[in-house]
Amino acid sequence: MIGAVALSGCSEEKPGGSSHKEVGKASWYGPGFDGRQTASGERFDQNDMTAAHPTLPMGTKAKVTNLENGKRVEVTINDRGPFAKGRVIDLSHEAAGKLEMEKDGTVQVKIETTPAKK
Repeated sequence: MIGAVALSGCSEEKPGGSSHKEVGKASWYGPGFDGRQTASGERFDQNDMTAAHPTLPMGTKAKVTNLENGKRVEVTINDRGPFAKGRVIDLSHEAAGKLEMEKDGTVQVKIETTPAKK
């Protein structure tokens, strides 16, 4: 089992901006929220590759890796959350499916972002 070595909130400064790296528990959300307005103003579509994060800027592209099976996806942050204690990101149903985490509901992940190119 992977230990909960939380790098939560750690980031590194790089030329041209900053990157973000975080390890923690991910969950997913879907049918009950489909069509509702997200914090970005978009309508949530459970079939899009999106996610909710408490602090990353809206529109951020984040690479999320399932640390149990190595599957990796890229999502766009378009909402705030998760609101469950101990979780670092809420993924759309589509992203959760690609990470093969739907059945378990939660999984340890690594989140990585890179600065936007100017």
